[in-house]
Amino acid sequence: MLKPSSIKERTPVWIALSDFYLDTELQDSDFRYIAKTILESPYTFEEVKTINTYEVFPVLQSNLLQPAGEWACFNEKWLIEAITAHIETKNRFKNLMIRISYEKYGWMQEDYWVRLETIYHEMRGK
Repeated sequence: MLKPSSIKERTPVWIALSDFYLDTELQDSDFRYIAKTILESPYTFEEVKTINTYEVFPVLQSNLLQPAGEWACFNEKWLIEAITAHIETKNRFKNLMIRISYEKYGWMQEDYWVRLETIYHEMRGK
């Protein structure tokens, strides 16, 4: 279970990463927003990838599989509540199933992560 302070730290990261699950093509400005959010967070890029895999992906992956999924944005209140509820029920078996599911569907975000990492390092180097 996450402490309220951890939830507060993670919330901007969750919201930024939720853009990866929208039924739209992300633009450079979207990647810059996500990279800026990561840079302003207390997390490393690798930690954010783990947060995506085990916290955001399990809640939002189904939107990637919908023929007409959410395309504008996710309701932030719902998103925070859904991710928090998911985290509260995590266990080793659930983590294993998430890892298997991510291996199966994670390719859908692979290009986004490459692009984000490039922009992240570019912004970090400035």
